[in-house]
Amino acid sequence: MQNIVTPFARLTEEEISVSLAFWQKRDIPRGNFYNKQNVVCKDLGIVIKGIFRVYYYDPETDEEKNIFFFSEGQFIVSFRSFIYQHPCNYYIEALEDAEILYVPYQDLQNLYLNHKPWERFGRILAEHFFNQSQGRAEDLLFLTHEQRYLNLLKEHPNIVQRVASFHIASFLGIKNQSLSRIKKRIQVNE
Repeated sequence: MQNIVTPFARLTEEEISVSLAFWQKRDIPRGNFYNKQNVVCKDLGIVIKGIFRVYYYDPETDEEKNIFFFSEGQFIVSFRSFIYQHPCNYYIEALEDAEILYVPYQDLQNLYLNHKPWERFGRILAEHFFNQSQGRAEDLLFLTHEQRYLNLLKEHPNIVQRVASFHIASFLGIKNQSLSRIKKRIQVNE
């Protein structure tokens, strides 16, 4: 936890130590959920091991639409649900056996209230998730499917070995056959 939080928010060892009692470990088996649609997200986590997909289930079309992935070294949360303590709009599912460290909402609020550096952490965290969200929206608007695929590989270098192609295709907003063509084009150009 410390090797992720310290560089992220420039917290000192002493500032980290005031939070250690609040962090808890959770193992999440493959196919289980960090959070579910219509359930309030009560924890901010850090992925220690594993990869998760964030997806929306549309009951009208009976389709799942992947919108994001979280893997090792990343914060994991349904941020709007967590901040406002409202039900989440999507699922966060473990695609592998996973391990996270997490801090409950109320404990993090107490850290914000009682330790100024942790309040700064909260601001930086909000900026981080705003950047992630806006970046995802801009990728969908401005980039080709191939460019989005290459960006995904930069963010999660071994995702192709860890995640089924149909999940990656869903994230890119394309069909599996189109993803196969993109992969072939990239291999030819390498």
